[in-house]
Amino acid sequence: MPTDAADLDGLAGEVAATGRRAGLDAVGVAPAEPFAGTRRALEERKAAGLHGGMHFTYGDPAGATDPGRALAGARALVVGARSYRRAEPERPPAHAGPVGRVARYSWDDPYEPLRRALGATAAALEAAGWRARVVADDNALVDREAAYRAGLGWYGKNANLLLPGRGSWFVLGSVVTDAPLPPSPGPVADGCGPCARCLPACPTGALVAPGLLDARRCLAWLLEAPGSFPVEFREALGDRVYGCDDCQAACPENRAAERVVPPPPARPGDEAWVPLVEMLEADDAALMARFGRWYVPRRQPRYLRRNALVALGNAGDARSRRVLDALRSALASDDEMVREHAAWAAARLGRSDLTGVAAPAGPA
Repeated sequence: MPTDAADLDGLAGEVAATGRRAGLDAVGVAPAEPFAGTRRALEERKAAGLHGGMHFTYGDPAGATDPGRALAGARALVVGARSYRRAEPERPPAHAGPVGRVARYSWDDPYEPLRRALGATAAALEAAGWRARVVADDNALVDREAAYRAGLGWYGKNANLLLPGRGSWFVLGSVVTDAPLPPSPGPVADGCGPCARCLPACPTGALVAPGLLDARRCLAWLLEAPGSFPVEFREALGDRVYGCDDCQAACPENRAAERVVPPPPARPGDEAWVPLVEMLEADDAALMARFGRWYVPRRQPRYLRRNALVALGNAGDARSRRVLDALRSALASDDEMVREHAAWAAARLGRSDLTGVAAPAGPA
């Protein structure tokens, strides 16, 4: 087990190289000190209601900002970023029926290869005699703050972490270890300057100030939140069924990165567009088998139908027999929430006459 400075420097370099070989695009090291400022910010925003009921790191700000909770005796964080940037697949032709848009980070599961690469770095640390634990997208740690401290990037005005010259199309994760690895240079200086294009790009004005997100207005969160989709944001949702990329798509840093290095082509299994009527025709098991990688509130397929119905109201064709049949079926559902969103979609398409379909009462 290396203990002197030279040996630890060498181990840090070996671990970073291992992570890159395993698929990480950027690697840095940060000290495993509690994120005191981040904890205060989370608690203040939660008290102000800006979390919008979001659990994630808001559920336990103290735990999510203390690496020592993830691994007793933690001394360092090896933080990795992995790109999910790819070219958008071609939108299906109109005759194929209405489709819902999926945010780029959910075309597939970008966290599986990230965890695999972080696992390789953890194995390198364990082989050297140290303890290590992978944490990524599991509420154990605020991933963006860890990456910021490790010098991977800066906080953009859209609250995403931006990697210099490469933008924000990355997922982030860490390996918490008791190895006292030397930290990387950092943090990275702010690179946004006076640019604030992301703020007006948000369809609902959820970016209420630079770097400050009101989750109660964020479409990406509202698509994952339980309960009815807020009426006041249904038209703004457009054809989205999962996630929203607008604040990232408007970012000049991301656009510049694409000009320098064009995105790789989409993969055969990438789902950037999903057929809305098929979502509504599918049974519970089929829905979860296909879309279970998404965050679905309480793992209840009704929320997938809720999202599909709002998108169908915005993007459907009222002349289509399949669309009308899907609405009739949803209006006859024994699920009150499905009926409510079907009624809104029918009215949005100018077919309020469909709401006369008899529908049994059901729980909300």
